[in-house]
Amino acid sequence: MSLFSNLFSAHRTEKKKYDKERLVPVLRASICTGERTAGFRDVNTGKYEQMILIRTDDELREFMESYGIDKITKEY
Repeated sequence: MSLFSNLFSAHRTEKKKYDKERLVPVLRASICTGERTAGFRDVNTGKYEQMILIRTDDELREFMESYGIDKITKEY
C-alpha cells in the first residue's frame, strides 16, 4: 500500500456498531467548564460510558457519522 493511499484512507469514516436497543447516544456538557463528551447511556442501568472528548462541532459530527447516529441527546 502506498503512502498516498494510507493518507487518504484516514479520512474515510469507518462505521462502528453499538447495541441500539440497550444504549442511547448522549452528549454530556459541563455547565461550569463547557467540556463536552460523547458516549452512550445504558437504558437498563443508567451508566454512561464516555467514548470521546468533543472539542469542535466537526468532532461531534464525525462521532455521529461513525456510529450512524442521526439524533443525540444532550445532558448537563
